[in-house]
Amino acid sequence: MVRRAVLFLGMMALAACVNGRDLNEPAVPLGDFSLGHNVVVAPHVARVPTSRELPVEDLIASVQGAVEQRFGRYDGPKDYHFGLSIEGYNLAAPGVPVLLSPKTAMIVRLTVWDDAKGIKLNPEPAQFTVVEEFSGGNIVGSGLTKTAEQQLEEISRNVAKTIENYLVGQQEKFAWFTDAAEIDTGEREEVPLPR
Repeated sequence: MVRRAVLFLGMMALAACVNGRDLNEPAVPLGDFSLGHNVVVAPHVARVPTSRELPVEDLIASVQGAVEQRFGRYDGPKDYHFGLSIEGYNLAAPGVPVLLSPKTAMIVRLTVWDDAKGIKLNPEPAQFTVVEEFSGGNIVGSGLTKTAEQQLEEISRNVAKTIENYLVGQQEKFAWFTDAAEIDTGEREEVPLPR
């Protein structure tokens, strides 16, 4: 358990810091994407020993809700399913020495399924370590300024935003959410035959 906690804290140092408070802005284009199933599990979730503790059901419900809120905005013609596993978390506790400046963080693993093709788009789950955004209230760790529930809500929002950033990158690199056979721009251009 101690080894897992040390590994978790080390991963937090390399974590992605995002701000998931952009839901009032238009959704970033994701081709033909529409969220189908949104499955979140936490069968072996690890908690940093100094972390505040919340029931696993609360972790699952919070992440599932944040994902639904962010991806429910997409209404493409094809369904894609998420399989998300919460691997670990730290809800920064009050009273921990300021020198450590603990941050709220969560590790998740994501698998994306193409419903129409019946395949995983990423054969190996993508893993993300997400930390709370830095702000005036979080400069010495949110444990001093927020409840555990507020921390969980914020980190869940940031997990959903991190997933969106990942999907946008995959769409740009690999056209995950664009089936070339289904694209019809309505414009036709005659192409001369080679001689």
